[in-house]
Amino acid sequence: MEVRILGPIEVRSSGNPIDAGPSRQLAVLAVLAVEAGRTVSPDALLDRVWGDNPPRRVRHNLHVYISRIRQVLAAAGAPGTVVRGPGGYSLDLPAEAIDAGRFRDLVSRADGSPDLLGEALELFRGEPLAGLTGEWAAREREAWQRRYVEASLQWAAAKQQAGDMSGVVESLLRLSAAHPYDEAVAARLLRVLNASGQRARALDHYQVVRTTLAEELGTEPGAELRQLHQQLLRDEPAAPAPRRGPALLPPDAYGFIGREPHLARLDETLTRVADQPTAMPICVVTGPPGVGKTTLAVHWAHRVRDRFPDGQLYLDLRGFGPGSSALTTGQAVRRFLDALGVASRRVPADVDAQLDLYRSEMAGRRALVLLDNAHDVEQVRPLLPGSSGTVVVVTSRRRLTGLVAADGAWPVPVDVFSDAESRQFLLRRIDDGRADADPVAVAELTARCGRLPLALAMVAARAVLEPSFSIAELTTDLARPGERLDALDLRSVFARSYAALDPAAARLFTLLGAWSEPEITLAAVASVAGEPEAEARRTLGRLGEAHLVAERPRSRWVLHDLLLEYAGELPLADEDRRAALHRGFQHLLHTAVAADLALNPHIEPAPLVPARAGVVVEPIATKNEAFDWFNRELTGLLTAIERGERTPGFTEYVPPLAEALCTFLHRNGYWTEQARVQMAVLRTARRLGEPALEARAHLRLAHALTTGRDGEAEEHYLAAIDLYRGCGDIDGQAQAHRHLGWLYETRERYAEALDQAERALELASAAGSDRSLAEALNSVGWHNLLLGRLSGAVDFCERAVELHRRLGSRAGEAAALDSIGFAYHRQGRQPDAIRYYEQSLALFRAVGARLDEAEVLDHLGDAHVAAGSTEAARAAWREAATILDSLGQDWAEVVRAKITD
Repeated sequence: MEVRILGPIEVRSSGNPIDAGPSRQLAVLAVLAVEAGRTVSPDALLDRVWGDNPPRRVRHNLHVYISRIRQVLAAAGAPGTVVRGPGGYSLDLPAEAIDAGRFRDLVSRADGSPDLLGEALELFRGEPLAGLTGEWAAREREAWQRRYVEASLQWAAAKQQAGDMSGVVESLLRLSAAHPYDEAVAARLLRVLNASGQRARALDHYQVVRTTLAEELGTEPGAELRQLHQQLLRDEPAAPAPRRGPALLPPDAYGFIGREPHLARLDETLTRVADQPTAMPICVVTGPPGVGKTTLAVHWAHRVRDRFPDGQLYLDLRGFGPGSSALTTGQAVRRFLDALGVASRRVPADVDAQLDLYRSEMAGRRALVLLDNAHDVEQVRPLLPGSSGTVVVVTSRRRLTGLVAADGAWPVPVDVFSDAESRQFLLRRIDDGRADADPVAVAELTARCGRLPLALAMVAARAVLEPSFSIAELTTDLARPGERLDALDLRSVFARSYAALDPAAARLFTLLGAWSEPEITLAAVASVAGEPEAEARRTLGRLGEAHLVAERPRSRWVLHDLLLEYAGELPLADEDRRAALHRGFQHLLHTAVAADLALNPHIEPAPLVPARAGVVVEPIATKNEAFDWFNRELTGLLTAIERGERTPGFTEYVPPLAEALCTFLHRNGYWTEQARVQMAVLRTARRLGEPALEARAHLRLAHALTTGRDGEAEEHYLAAIDLYRGCGDIDGQAQAHRHLGWLYETRERYAEALDQAERALELASAAGSDRSLAEALNSVGWHNLLLGRLSGAVDFCERAVELHRRLGSRAGEAAALDSIGFAYHRQGRQPDAIRYYEQSLALFRAVGARLDEAEVLDHLGDAHVAAGSTEAARAAWREAATILDSLGQDWAEVVRAKITD
């Protein structure tokens, strides 16, 4: 199976093309293929495929396209290759299955081999990503065309070196016509023409290039082309042009991998010259400490150094070195003047005059200036040359917003490696077979290092120095709490960034370490800090500028887990730590209760302790706002519940947080998460000696385990019944018996299920609980339906509908209406069944019960088929499958099979 993007988008199986769908679906596939092995968030997919004008139901469209792509790849022999992870989607295919991956591999292995380079070039079947529109496609297309040009030049040079000129002139002529401003192409063509005995043609081509540059860009050819021209005029051998300027780049690190999007973005800097020939392109490579900014910038600089024949200047500005080691402007400019060969007697004493001389020396040069490890804009701006022929690349732990805003700098933000890049990095560095032999240990090592390139490099170095250690043994130190930073030798690296913070930013960073949550909202930050949101936002901005936190959409901030571990070690008074934790817990609890109330407006929540001063409670008034908040904060809420359970003095938050989460988890079918929450409540209840709380935890845990671990579920149901009986809680017993009936239903023990429902009805009547009574009535009716007792069953369900309506319980009413629809479907009264199903569906949609909505849609599809309306049935089943896919429910395949059948 093969995915092709270096031309029209194609999927091929055994050499034959497979229909991969319409253009938008092809665009989604192309994004996943370009980023193969890396997770692409849904927001990034939407932006790259639809841009600024997405349709109204764009997320639905995306889910549909992902589902269809899975089907296409499965048909091509690669099922399960589109993987849904926590952060989005990834295409899990080996490099050789994607033409772009094979191209990269062939070029990296070529080492001057014209055969391998020629094989790589043959993968291009025309314009990359042909037919795709939009800014992302245009950027990627341009980057791949640049890679094609570079590989073509390497191939031409390799052929010439081997003395085989066949096809080289023709290929370079086509390349020159496609890239008339590219002087590297022109220079290689002049050399090849001269070497093949076509000196006059080479001279003519030089004049064509010179005229084009003058008329189109207003520039003269660079030093290499001019020198080549002189050699041609004198009929001298066209030897490589001697470098006229300094070559100060540090060595390119062995084992560089990945970073294709970042290299492409740096490549775009070269094309910006044509947009405004008088302007000097500036690139700012930014990211947190240890992420590989310098490695990326130096590697790219080596790739393009031939485009800067007048010199490559490099300087480590030491912006985050220990103490006051940062280079001053005077020190930096003097280093550059020395590198440019300016005699000492010509260098004035005044720094401003030295800067004037530096700019004069750089005027007219085709040069690259790499300013590494800059502290701030003030350190960089004086060192910017004025020459439009020069490209400047700056690396920094700070964003250097001033350069982007005032100087039009091109930002290149760098983050940690993807999982695939991390694995590839370790395999490249640890090349003695140990890493290949233990992929599980490599994955564990990657996770322990947080995919941070510097951490991975440290571990790889230790592996190389300790060849007797297995990869699994290398993870031992990293697995011990509190020892990762020592094992990875990162503490001093992070300390330099922390030392550069102002006091307010340093305090907030320390408090974030105390809260210890890798992703956090502005409201939570303000609560933990005990300060207004506006002030917290300003301070977070300074932390973001230092790349100690990263801002995400919707007022969220992320801390890399190694930075979070470092922040958690920083000194903080115990009183301040506990106060920050209480404010963080109270922010989550009070907001969760507000969200639960929006989902259940008819309930009366238990009274809460008033929030402390400084706690921010997010305003949540509608069902949609509640679902949105719960979806965004679910991971943090689960973590908080487990943290509260194990932290003395904070167990009080566990039961109310779990209670506030219950409806949301139930309506979305999040049974694994519900079991996790209720286990924490169960342990807390036993520790506190509260049997009523323990009974409720048993009941909800049993409900969460019913569909997958029914043996355990039954034990928890029986434990709940015993505890409720011991507490004298009749209503609790009724609920436990009713749910136990559902468990017996899943085992197809319908008579026993009905016995439990009737027991629940008896207990609910004795308890005087209308809500339990309504639920028990529907259960009795439903289990009668399953036993074929249709007429009497409807009576119970209709009584349940009436009682739920009186209570204002729309979810309960919807469930009873679904039961009546099922009864009419069994009786062959399909119009009545459809009418009740549609009423039930409207109510479940109104309360946001997505899993229940999917179940009713499934039933509705059955009724439509029985009524002869196959298209209506397919529509209902498709919608049900889409919902189930979004909730991660395997049941989606069962529904989808109905559509196929």
